[in-house]
Amino acid sequence: MTMARSQQAASIERKVRDFLVGRRLSTSRAPLMVGVSGGPDSVCLLHVLWGLQGQLRFALHAAHLDHGLRGEESAGDAQYVLDLCHKLGVPVTIEQRDVQAYRQEHRLSLEEAARDVRYAFFADLANELGAKQVAVGHTLDDHVETVLLHIIRGTGTRGLAGLQAVRQAQAAGKRITLIRPLLDITRAETAAYCRRHRLRPRTDSSNLSRKLLRNRVRLELLPMLKTYNPAIVEALARTARIAADDSAYLEHATSRQWRRVARTEGNTAVLDKARLLGLAPALQHSVLRRAVEEQAGTLKDIEARHIEDMMALLEKPAGKAIHLPYGLTFASGYDGYTLGHTPGLPCPYPPLSGEHVIRIGRTTDLGAWLVRVTLAPPPPKPVKDPFTALLDAESYDGPLTVRPIRPGDRFQPLGMSAEKKVARFLLDAHVPRSWRERIPLVCAGERVLWVVGQRIDERARVTPQTRGMLRLQFAQR
Repeated sequence: MTMARSQQAASIERKVRDFLVGRRLSTSRAPLMVGVSGGPDSVCLLHVLWGLQGQLRFALHAAHLDHGLRGEESAGDAQYVLDLCHKLGVPVTIEQRDVQAYRQEHRLSLEEAARDVRYAFFADLANELGAKQVAVGHTLDDHVETVLLHIIRGTGTRGLAGLQAVRQAQAAGKRITLIRPLLDITRAETAAYCRRHRLRPRTDSSNLSRKLLRNRVRLELLPMLKTYNPAIVEALARTARIAADDSAYLEHATSRQWRRVARTEGNTAVLDKARLLGLAPALQHSVLRRAVEEQAGTLKDIEARHIEDMMALLEKPAGKAIHLPYGLTFASGYDGYTLGHTPGLPCPYPPLSGEHVIRIGRTTDLGAWLVRVTLAPPPPKPVKDPFTALLDAESYDGPLTVRPIRPGDRFQPLGMSAEKKVARFLLDAHVPRSWRERIPLVCAGERVLWVVGQRIDERARVTPQTRGMLRLQFAQR
């Protein structure tokens, strides 16, 4: 038994050493911080790193945050960490911060608030010490629990990757690089390591509370899943590795497309419609997710359903919008999509003034618009461009004109059986108010044949009986 435990301890030490050397984290002259809660995982990590200092030549600094949530138990954890670090000769910084106040101010769950405050403490201390990374004691069990939590919350394929060995974390507006050397090591192994070295770590009673979803996953869901598959931990870890590889490839592909598809205008991201729609759905998902992350600064609280809602909007008419977390609005225009906190929908209509005659077989210059009218033989080909329309050439009398909307203008929208005021039609179609005064009308006398970019008149539509067909095209300079 002693031999087995000795081999297990050596295995943990070897894995942590390989982790640091393989990622060149041991060659930095900056001190390496290690977060130590006092529990078995972080105490195991501290002790292993302490043993590797001389071999890998790095300076170690421990950090412990008293969250002030468990009274005397929290104080006991802090004292234990202080005594252990003094015994090992490892410098340590211990602080206490008000997690409950932060939680109430930011309306977070207790777990989220504790994590944010802890990471902010790590970031402050790392900046003070000049440390580049903070090592934390997350294990394979934490990794698998995180995968299950992401599945439950519906975070999508990216969430299946679970915890990352090296991650840029952000909390309370501060960034820190977290490293997780124990991610391939189980909680049972860290506990055995502590027993072998007689470290006597602390037990956090809150880990037994079923009020926290993570605890219910650990204490209830995982044991139940093991009755279906005794190797469920290995299966989920394998799934996470595949998802991480897929996500890395997708991120690379997204970065290659990003400059083609996206640009920033003020505080708003603008996505080119034609180029975005030309991407495979998986890339569309990834581009939208990246746009949200850049605008919000985080993907926390962004679930798969939010990205799916954005995907659904891609095929909807211009002027549609949805609201997302962090006060973001995603809106559809004619040539693009906007995402921002106050995104003004890009108006596809340049200013238009006066009334202009347009003639068949010619291109008429209206300043910001060029209008071309041609005769085309039936049958009509489908038209997807909102600024191109097909009209029955015999459905009207007199010359064609283009002008802005006037009060009282009416037409019979395609597909409807009665006339409707143009202004009311645009209101019902949720066309933004700022667009309406710029929308051109194609008219014959007082009769409206086409509300450009919106709808033609039912009576001007091309039918099987149509003998002559007009093709009208509006293009901006």
